[in-house]
Amino acid sequence: MTTLAGPAPLIFGLYGEPPAELADRPEGAVQFSPLVPGSAVLEDQPAGSLGSMVMLGSPGTVERRYAMAQALRALAAAAPLTVLAPKDKGGSRLRKELEAFGCDVAEDARRHHRICTTVRRASLAGVDEAIAAGAQQLVEPLGFWSQPGVFAWDRIDPGSALLLEHLPPLAGRGADLGCGIGILSRAVLAAPAVTELTLVDLDRRAVDAARRNIADPRARFVWADLRREVAGLGGLDFVVTNPPFHDGGAEDRALGQVFVRRSASLLRRGGRLLLVANRHLPYEAVLKASFRSVALRVEAGGYKVYEAEA
Repeated sequence: MTTLAGPAPLIFGLYGEPPAELADRPEGAVQFSPLVPGSAVLEDQPAGSLGSMVMLGSPGTVERRYAMAQALRALAAAAPLTVLAPKDKGGSRLRKELEAFGCDVAEDARRHHRICTTVRRASLAGVDEAIAAGAQQLVEPLGFWSQPGVFAWDRIDPGSALLLEHLPPLAGRGADLGCGIGILSRAVLAAPAVTELTLVDLDRRAVDAARRNIADPRARFVWADLRREVAGLGGLDFVVTNPPFHDGGAEDRALGQVFVRRSASLLRRGGRLLLVANRHLPYEAVLKASFRSVALRVEAGGYKVYEAEA
């Protein structure tokens, strides 16, 4: 006797870390944020497969509309969608953006957030256009693939540009920590003496773009949070990094200090760190505490490039 399988159960989705006191998180919800290593990929979720979605809206307009459009695409008919964001980081625009997709929206305001709830209507407007605008794309002036939401997604940020100008010859095994879309890595791999380069970033979108931008067998790609140990990485000859100093849109100077300490832990004795940072960031003390020697190589345009020896 053959038993026919029923339809696959609907998945409850979670995007980001919305404050628990502002939005109920369904038990067993699947995380879809590209900023949470190991989370599921919303773009790969079949249409009609989500039973609900609770989403912390991103600060960037194109990025936020893209994520909401992907959620609406993947939701089953009449499935609920809750989107919230701080008022000054896109929350004040959520209702109009959801209504532009054809949604009927109820809005609440609590703790400086706007909270919008709706259900997936059978007929939507503008979803395909929002997905196209926010998808991975070739930024022709750069010659790199990138995506809205990635740090400096359509330009070379001034810190990385300064480090590129003063990048010394490198050799052996190394890592680009906080690699972004791979701009520094491509320059590092131009040196024939480099035998291996591991590109690490918290943002899956950046890692995906870097894979397209770096067609080199010496490169490997890791989606990971450097605040935690990265398995299988160590004994390196060099590290290059332009460490982030924002977390969730707020300045977090401790984050860059974590990158300094992580770099020291990954380098062999005598290994080199090349780091660029905004001039105002307090990295000197942690550099001197973590490395045998530290030298300021250049200071220009509000940035500093350090070279340190483990």
